[in-house]
Amino acid sequence: MSRIGKLPIAIPSGVTITVDPDNITVAGSKGTLTQFTMPGVTVKQEGDQVLVTRINDEAPNRAKHGLMRTLVNNMVTGVTQGFSKKLEINGVGFRVALAGSDLKMNLGFSHEVVYHLPQGIQAVVEQNTITISGIDKQKVGQVAAEIRALKKPEPYKGKGIKYADERIIRKSGKSGKDK
Repeated sequence: MSRIGKLPIAIPSGVTITVDPDNITVAGSKGTLTQFTMPGVTVKQEGDQVLVTRINDEAPNRAKHGLMRTLVNNMVTGVTQGFSKKLEINGVGFRVALAGSDLKMNLGFSHEVVYHLPQGIQAVVEQNTITISGIDKQKVGQVAAEIRALKKPEPYKGKGIKYADERIIRKSGKSGKDK
């Protein structure tokens, strides 16, 4: 039995879960999320808990069991608390500003880089720190990864965009001797 899949998901107050044969809808104070149900896995609501079970012990169904439970748990967490990721911009002349739903960044290129935030994602800019937040964990992570990919941190001076908790392994640079 899957160690993750067999755990029940507690439904906090203020959250409603609708289980259809094809979809699961979770609604809470921050919004509504929908996820399709994977074949071979059943989702049942019993009282104030959601249980995820698989129909048999075949390998594809075992693989989907824990994943489906985690997806539903992330939806419950998203509509109650939400998710966020912090990015830091390091470098001389590197700047970021929020203009409506666009992030305008100076990243050392000859032009300004504009990143349009997708619907359902909010950004807060303080100094050279960007906080990406939303209710969909996958979307928050994807947006943060796309912004980081615009200028990855380099190993010599650490210039670029990095996650707040990321550790950049630094290189020493040239070590040639004077002749």
